[in-house]
Amino acid sequence: MTHPPRRRLRTPLYPVPLADATAPNQTWCADFKGWFRTRDGTRCDPLTSSDKGTRYLRRCQITPKTDTAHVAAIFDAAFHEFGLPGRIHTDNGTPFASRAPGGLSRLSMRWVKLGITPERSRPAHPQDNGRHERFHLTLEQEVLREVAAHPRAQQQVFREFQHLYNCERPHEALDYQTPASRYVLSPRPMPRRIPELQYADGTQLRRVSRSGELHWKGEPVFVSEVFDGEILGLREVDGRYLQVWFGPVALGWLDTHRRQFQRQPPRHQSTRP
Repeated sequence: MTHPPRRRLRTPLYPVPLADATAPNQTWCADFKGWFRTRDGTRCDPLTSSDKGTRYLRRCQITPKTDTAHVAAIFDAAFHEFGLPGRIHTDNGTPFASRAPGGLSRLSMRWVKLGITPERSRPAHPQDNGRHERFHLTLEQEVLREVAAHPRAQQQVFREFQHLYNCERPHEALDYQTPASRYVLSPRPMPRRIPELQYADGTQLRRVSRSGELHWKGEPVFVSEVFDGEILGLREVDGRYLQVWFGPVALGWLDTHRRQFQRQPPRHQSTRP
């Protein structure tokens, strides 16, 4: 008489081991510091970004909204100022990730087009972003125990703290040098336009419709609305299955017999990247 509960769709796990960072701009860390209210009652959501290898604090900025448009604008400004990183490490929350195939969101898809790998922590494992989490503790202890009168004043406090943290405060993990003494700009500049994805020869290309479907031999196959308007690549695995890609990110497999997209690899089938 009972019915099994429906499985809750979660953000897919990041499929490869987390990379270490020993040089500037190999990995940027990003997260939202928990929201708070200034003394006038205004809610503030600080977005923070630091360099994993050098601890250089790149952004500590109050964000009007924690949506894709506002967060993308802050990162675009950072890309223009510092250049592009190899990876950006975040948690699995919005707008950094989603429950779509590959864990991609509109924001992380933008990063993929720029040649940046979106790297994600394991669920309930804040230690995967431990260096940045430790910075948040420092921010809490030294800045946020007494908040400012209003957001503009609070942002000025953040700017002053950012300069202190980067340029005057020695860091034990850096042999008591400052982050600014170790950090250098990335040699990869931000392009004027977001480039289109490139696919290898032999890859079949399909544009996703507004309803989240691609077409295979005249029939619609649902993937996700997140990819609305994007071009996905299909690579043959065998006579039945095609692996589906968003640039370098594997999304799943297209079963050409059933005309279905699936996230899990087909049973008893060999897949190749």
